[in-house]
Amino acid sequence: MRRRTAALAAGTLAGALALTGCSGSGSASAPDRAELSVDSAYMPQPVSADMAAGFLTITDKGGAGDELTSVSSDIAGQVTMHSTQGGAMTEKSSFTVPAHGRLVFRSGGNHLMFEKLRRAPKQGQTVTVRLTFARSGHLTVEMPVEPATYHPSTGH
Repeated sequence: MRRRTAALAAGTLAGALALTGCSGSGSASAPDRAELSVDSAYMPQPVSADMAAGFLTITDKGGAGDELTSVSSDIAGQVTMHSTQGGAMTEKSSFTVPAHGRLVFRSGGNHLMFEKLRRAPKQGQTVTVRLTFARSGHLTVEMPVEPATYHPSTGH
């Protein structure tokens, strides 16, 4: 039992030292990873009982890009990602977030579709959205519900 406890303690200490080493070098390697943030998020109040759209901007200030692989929300049975080009909407399985760049979801362009709504969000409420990235894991975003005719001044 003593040997097992000593081995466990040694393993824990080695792991702690390894993590300490990683945290020191992690800031030095920051340019080699994504640094994601989200802004300009909103959902126009849905005009349909079973579907809504969502818009936001994902910014990567890091030196490595990432990939948005899925989106989910408790208000919808599913959330799909779409691109729009030349008036044609295409469902996408992922979107690239470029290093030192932005991925923009806006009316008439890339957008999120909240399908099979479990409840209809109303103006003034917020919708919780979970963004999943290939390398950075998850980001949770609170998306305010705006009037159906809302057009942000930023053009998103």
